[in-house]
Amino acid sequence: MPEVFLSLGSNIDPDTHIPAALADLRSVFGPLKLSAIFETAAVGFDGPPFHNLVVAFQSDSPAETIAQRLRELEEQHGRTRASRKFSSRTLDVDLILYGDRVLEAEHLRLPRDDITRYAFVLQPLAELAPTLRHPVLGKTYAELWAAFDKTGLNQKRLPAG
Repeated sequence: MPEVFLSLGSNIDPDTHIPAALADLRSVFGPLKLSAIFETAAVGFDGPPFHNLVVAFQSDSPAETIAQRLRELEEQHGRTRASRKFSSRTLDVDLILYGDRVLEAEHLRLPRDDITRYAFVLQPLAELAPTLRHPVLGKTYAELWAAFDKTGLNQKRLPAG
C-alpha cells in the first residue's frame, strides 16, 4: 500500500481548523503520522501567518480519489474556490506524494512542485521522512532541505500540544 503525504495549512483560526481537519483525515484514512507544525509568513500576499505541517498515511485509494476527497474536506472547512491563489485560507490541503508515483494530469501533479519550492512544505516533509527519496530528483528530503536556500526564511517550529 503506498504511503501518501499531504501538505496541510491554515491561517484563519488554525487552532480550530487544523485539529478538526486531522480528525476528519483520521476518520477517512486511518492512522496518521504528523510532522511538527511550523508558523510561516504568508507567501504572495499580506495576511496572518500560516500554520503548516505534513501528514502521512497509507492508502490503497487511487491518488485522484484522495485529491478529490481533500478538495471536499477543504470546502467542508469553509474554503471557497472563488478566492485568489495567494490569499488567507481556513484550510489548504494538498496531495504532495503518493508513494513513488510520478503523474502529470490536468488537476494533479505528483510529486507536487511545492515540495522543492516552499520551505513550509519541504521542512516538515524532511522532518517526517528524512530518508525518503524524491521520485524524480533521487535525493532524500533531508538532502533537499539541507541544500534549500534559507535566505530570508521566516518560519519557526511551534511548540507541541
